[in-house]
Amino acid sequence: MSVFTRRTLLGALASSPLWLQTAWAQSTSLKISHQFPSGSVAEGDFRDRLCRMFAADVEKRTRGSLKFSIYPGSSLMTTNSQFAAMSKGALDMSLVPLSYAGGDIPEVNIGLMPGLVTSYEQGYAWKNKEVGKELARILADKGIVIVSWIWQAGGVASRGKPIIEPEDVRGLKVRGGSREMDLMLKEAGAEVVNLPSNEIHGGMQTGAMDAALTSSTSLISFRLDEVSRSLTTGRAGAYWFMFEPLLMSKAIYDRLTKDQQAAIMAVGAELETFARKAAQQDDAAVASVYQKTGARVVDLNPDALKKWQEIARATAWKDYGERNASCARLLALAEQAM
Repeated sequence: MSVFTRRTLLGALASSPLWLQTAWAQSTSLKISHQFPSGSVAEGDFRDRLCRMFAADVEKRTRGSLKFSIYPGSSLMTTNSQFAAMSKGALDMSLVPLSYAGGDIPEVNIGLMPGLVTSYEQGYAWKNKEVGKELARILADKGIVIVSWIWQAGGVASRGKPIIEPEDVRGLKVRGGSREMDLMLKEAGAEVVNLPSNEIHGGMQTGAMDAALTSSTSLISFRLDEVSRSLTTGRAGAYWFMFEPLLMSKAIYDRLTKDQQAAIMAVGAELETFARKAAQQDDAAVASVYQKTGARVVDLNPDALKKWQEIARATAWKDYGERNASCARLLALAEQAM
C-alpha cells in the first residue's frame, strides 16, 4: 500500500505541464448571484442561461483555473443587496438591473431613464460611446466592472385595461422600476409602487399594485400572465429600456491573473450578441404567452411613445440632471448618443 505524502504531491505537480501547475496554484471558485428563475444552458430565462454559458466558457478557456457556482432566484442573498455586496468584494458577480443601486449611486439610474433609450441599436451603441465609457468609469470608482452589456425592452402588465397613453395610469398603483420612471408615472397621475421584478407577481395577485412595467423576459419568467388581463408590449417601440449588465466586483477582478481577466472580458463581450437576440425574441414571444391566457395584447404606438417621452424630459430627465454634476454630464452624453 503506497502512502500519498506531501512530497509525492509536490513531485507530481512539479513534473506536470506548466498550464496544469498554474491552474492548480490559482484555481478560484466564484459565485454568480441573480434574482431570475433557474434554468439550464439550453432552456429558461435567458439571463440565467447567459450566466451559465458564461461560467462554462470561462472555465473552459482558463482550463479550470476559474470555476463558478450559480445562485438564481435570489437564493444567495436578497435582490437589493447584490450591488453593494459586489462593491465591497463580498459577492463576486451578479446579473442585476443597474438602477437597483440608484438609491445610493444616483448616476446609475440612467440605465432606466424613461424615453432616453428607445431601441436596442441605441442602447448597445453606448458601450463604445462617451456615455458608456463615463458610466463604466463611475462604476469602476464604486468597485464594479461591467462584464457584459445587456439591454432589455419592456412593457406593461395590467390587472385591468391596457396602459398605452399617459392618462391610462391615472389613479392606478404602478411599479416603474426606478426613481426616474416613477417621476414620470407620478406626473401622469399614477401612485408608484417600489418592488424588485421578482416580487411583482405577489403584488399584482394581492392587489397591492394594478400594473407593472418590466422587461419582456420578466413578463414571461415571473408568470405575470397569471395575474394580468392586459399587456402592452415593447416590440413596436418602448420608453422602458433597462440596462441589466453582468457585473463583477473590481476587488475580485483585480486579484485574478491577466489571462483570467482577459477570458472573463472576452466571453462577456461575446455573449452580448446572444443577450440582444434573446431579448428581442422575448419581445415578440411575450405577446403569444399572454394571448394564450385570454389577455388583451396591444403595442405602443409612436404618438403615445412621444407623449411619454415629453413627460419624461420635463420630469425625470430634469430631476436627474439636477442631482449632481456627474448626472448632468452623463445625461448630456446620452442625449448626444440619441
